[in-house]
Amino acid sequence: MNIKNIIGAALAAAFVTLPGLLHAQSALPTYEPDPFWPKPLPNNWMLGQVSGTAVDSDDHVWVLQRPRTLDEHDAYAASGSGDCCLPAPSVIEFDEAGNVLQAWGGPDYRDGSGEPAFRWPDNEHGIFVDHDDNVWITGNGNDDAHILKFTSDGRFVLQIGEHGASEGSNDTANLGRPAELWVYEPTNEVFVADGYANRRVAVFDAETGAYKRHWGAYGSRPDDAAPRARVFEGPGSPQFNLVHGIAISNDGIVYVGDRVNNRIQSFQIDGTFINEVYIQRETSAREGTGFDVGFSADPEQQYFFVPDGSNKKVQIVDRRSMQHIGYFGGYGGHGVGEFYHIHSIAIDSAGTVYLGEVNNGRRVLRWVPTDAD
Repeated sequence: MNIKNIIGAALAAAFVTLPGLLHAQSALPTYEPDPFWPKPLPNNWMLGQVSGTAVDSDDHVWVLQRPRTLDEHDAYAASGSGDCCLPAPSVIEFDEAGNVLQAWGGPDYRDGSGEPAFRWPDNEHGIFVDHDDNVWITGNGNDDAHILKFTSDGRFVLQIGEHGASEGSNDTANLGRPAELWVYEPTNEVFVADGYANRRVAVFDAETGAYKRHWGAYGSRPDDAAPRARVFEGPGSPQFNLVHGIAISNDGIVYVGDRVNNRIQSFQIDGTFINEVYIQRETSAREGTGFDVGFSADPEQQYFFVPDGSNKKVQIVDRRSMQHIGYFGGYGGHGVGEFYHIHSIAIDSAGTVYLGEVNNGRRVLRWVPTDAD
């Protein structure tokens, strides 16, 4: 065993036995951090805020990051005033070992076809790779009112909505600072968590971009004039308050991260409300707790996982009962096994968890499942 493996084994053992790393029923899955993933980036690149994470059918990990969030001292090489570093492209594909396979995108991106027919988002936010390996991008800048679809090698395919054209939560043509999205293969529809300005889930045809339907909290019509006051007990808010995450299970249930309302709501594909679960509802931090949703790798998808950036935990929910049953993490910081501001989640076919950190986190993290015994 080489020194890298020895150090890795020691770190893993230490973090598995730390009290509080996993607070849950003993039968729940357990995880340990991989301190050596990903490998150092090529080309003198540095990551900015990592806003989005996704996994494709080959278990490659896709990251959407914000090169414009790097400070001057992070990118001295760009001005020639130092050796390090250069902002990485916005979209990066990693293999399972953490090697960069390709990278493209960014505020000045051209896809090789000359002047682009698309508008790159003002602030990168969400990423998803669909069943045909198309890469979808959202942005939550103040005037971002659209989503983008590219081939896996970065060629532009489709834009839904127009930058700066949002007319609110009942607009059928544009979005309102959309956060994340999910393409549902059986219907070939793209479901958008729409988002930072709007208060809805919006659904479009993934091939043509045609509007299909939309809904708000509890499947009702969204109302932008309704107050955003938070409710910490009793009946929940009748409106979404920052629709941030979205994921669709194998059995066709849509899970929506209503972030600032500290909850995840579930719906049928047509928008009919099913159920909800609160994630540490008493949390009054302004960011909330219901950031995103990722499913366990078993065929039944027994659990789903919620990155909770406020409480520095990955929360665990039993999907059938919609009960919050545990978490892993719970330590704040920038070290191995610590979370700073986890924001997005993606889970591969082996159950490995990938997390993106924003604000001053600026990391993509890998947590590997361990044997329950």
